[in-house]
Amino acid sequence: MAMRDKADDHVDVWVGELDWLDPVQEAIIVRLSVLGRYLTQARRNALAAGDLAYWQFKVLLMLRRGGPPYQASPSELADRLGLTRGALSARLQPIETAGLIERTGADPTDRRRVRVTLTESGHRAFEQHIGAEYRAETALLAALDPDERRTLADLLRRLVLAAQE
Repeated sequence: MAMRDKADDHVDVWVGELDWLDPVQEAIIVRLSVLGRYLTQARRNALAAGDLAYWQFKVLLMLRRGGPPYQASPSELADRLGLTRGALSARLQPIETAGLIERTGADPTDRRRVRVTLTESGHRAFEQHIGAEYRAETALLAALDPDERRTLADLLRRLVLAAQE
């Protein structure tokens, strides 16, 4: 007999209540939801261990994601994060005070032009967080062998593409 999980118990209850329910579909959706909650909690744990709020991590992530020299104008950063310029400005101050970013003038002849740059401390904070998150993801995926992981990645890609249409 195959191993059972809480999704199986959930499906058993609802198949008895809803005769039209597809038990395979329901099991897939419940398990995706459980995994989503697990990954969200792993992210929270990683952030808590590094004293970094999620919104702070997102700023560091967007700067790091831009590649060297790991900087952007405030308007570019606001666009990447989906924030207004005012909301971004309020978020940058505590991150700058913590030494994770710095705002510098990119053009000495025009002081209005500012660049937000990831500092060495910002790089370390990002690496610490992303490393902790990666270890939790690796532990989760250890239940699958490499071929199963590739198959799962391909199947999930198809679902993501369908969702994006």
